[in-house]
Amino acid sequence: MQEKNTNSSSGFQVTQLTAINWAKGLTILCLIGYSLFFGIQDQRQILYLCLHISYCLWWMFEQVLFPQRRQQIFTEKGGLLMLVATLLFTGLFYSLPGYFAFTNPEPIHYISICIALPLYIFGSLINTGADIQKMTAKAERGGLVDDGIWRSLRHINYLGDLMRYTSFSVVAGSRWAYRLPGVIALLYVQRINQKEQAMVEKYSEFETYQKRSSRLIPGIW
Repeated sequence: MQEKNTNSSSGFQVTQLTAINWAKGLTILCLIGYSLFFGIQDQRQILYLCLHISYCLWWMFEQVLFPQRRQQIFTEKGGLLMLVATLLFTGLFYSLPGYFAFTNPEPIHYISICIALPLYIFGSLINTGADIQKMTAKAERGGLVDDGIWRSLRHINYLGDLMRYTSFSVVAGSRWAYRLPGVIALLYVQRINQKEQAMVEKYSEFETYQKRSSRLIPGIW
């Protein structure tokens, strides 16, 4: 029995955060590969590269700026199967709008740019601001974070993330590119329901917070 446990502990394992970091690197490689294989035809491809690669780089740079996040997010460990699944989903599938951006022969319309840029900018600000506030509040006082940017939406960080991924699909200019934010939205809905149940049990004041706030979309859900 002891030998079995030793062999199990010596197997390949990485944290989910490490796997996601590798997946972000794979996404960057995919986007560079699309640009080399299909070529850059107009501003659509340039804009897409700038937005998506800058997001992937910020994801990793944020962990350098705020190293305590490594102890707070995606700390669960998994083996090779988890790593491969993360690379395929968070690495390859997340690059799907990029594929459609580089295979779209139509020049990007200025309306698409006017929609995509605010979605990306405000989505990034909302997501990062929410994460930093929660990280700081938990370090200083702990407990439920229900003020500041969190006062009206209980999962506002997810909203910012969805805005950002939707901006990639807008730049891609293909309805198939919206599969990415669509799938992410479904995953977030499931995750939100799980978190809500856990927070009801963990925080006595959470039910009051529920009554005065929405989950993800202001005034709707």
